[in-house]
Amino acid sequence: VSGGFAEEDLVNDGWTEIVRNILLLMRIEKNKNLTPEELAAKAELADFQKMEQVRARAEAIVKDPNVAESLKPYYRQFCKRPCFHDDYLETFNRPNVTLVDTQGKGVERVTETSVIANGQEYPVDCLVFATGFEVGTDYVRRSGYELYGRDGVTLTDKWKDGAETFQGFHSRGFPNCFFMGTLQSAFTANFPHALNEQAIHIAHLMKKAQDGNIRRMEATQEAEDAWVDLICKLARMGERFYAECTPGYYNNEGQNELRNPKNTSYGGKSERFFKILEDWREEGDMKGLEIS
Repeated sequence: VSGGFAEEDLVNDGWTEIVRNILLLMRIEKNKNLTPEELAAKAELADFQKMEQVRARAEAIVKDPNVAESLKPYYRQFCKRPCFHDDYLETFNRPNVTLVDTQGKGVERVTETSVIANGQEYPVDCLVFATGFEVGTDYVRRSGYELYGRDGVTLTDKWKDGAETFQGFHSRGFPNCFFMGTLQSAFTANFPHALNEQAIHIAHLMKKAQDGNIRRMEATQEAEDAWVDLICKLARMGERFYAECTPGYYNNEGQNELRNPKNTSYGGKSERFFKILEDWREEGDMKGLEIS
C-alpha cells in the first residue's frame, strides 16, 4: 500500500489486495525494460481486471440486475477512495431498501415530508445528510485561527497562491512553527503511521535545538523553493490519470486543471519520503534551515 514490496503479504486484506496485480507487474523481470508508456498500459490492464472483479461481485450478490448495474463502478480504481464492507452489497437485497439512481444529477428538491428525485416523490421519516467533511480547503479556515509570522505576515497571505514549505514542516517567515499532516508531506493508508514519522522528525529538531541552544529555526528560501518545485513536479505526473476520472474529490470534482499542485501530498512513495527525512537527520548539518 505504501508502494513497497514484500515477499509475503502478512496483512492480506482489501487494502493490500487492490494493488497486488500492479505491484506484481513491477516485479516481473521482462517488464523491467519496458518504456514508461508500455508499463502504464500494462498497469491500466491490471487496473481494468481488478475493476471487472469488483463489478462481477456486484452482479453476483445483488439480485436485481438493474440495481446491480447502478452499483457497478465504471472508472479506474484509484479515481475514488477505495472502501470495503462485507455486507454493503447484500443490503440492497432487503425488502426495506430502495436504491434511487439519479444518474449523477442528485435530488431535485426536499419538501417537508419527502425527497424528490427523477420526478418521483419519496416520503421519508428521517433524512441523513452524508455530506462528508472539508479537506484540502484553506488551512486557516479548517484550524479556526490565523497564524502570524515575522513582520505580521499572515499564513493566509503567505499561502495565497498555494502552500509553501520545506519538507512539509517549515514555512519561511514562520520560525519555530511546525506543520503536521499530509500537505507537501507523505500520505499513508494508515494515517497514524505518517504522524508518527513526523513526530520522530520534530522530536529530533527539538533535541537539536536543546543541545545546541538554538532559539530560532526557519526554512531558507532556497530550500523551500526547491521542495515546492519537487512537490509540483511529482503532482503533475498524475494529471492525465485524474483528468480521465469521473468527477470526485481527487480531481477537484472534474476540474483537475484548477487543482493547485502546491496543495498536494508528496507524490512519491511514502517510504521514500520517510527515507529523505531519515537521511537528513543522519547528515546532521540541518541543511535547508536557518538557525540562531
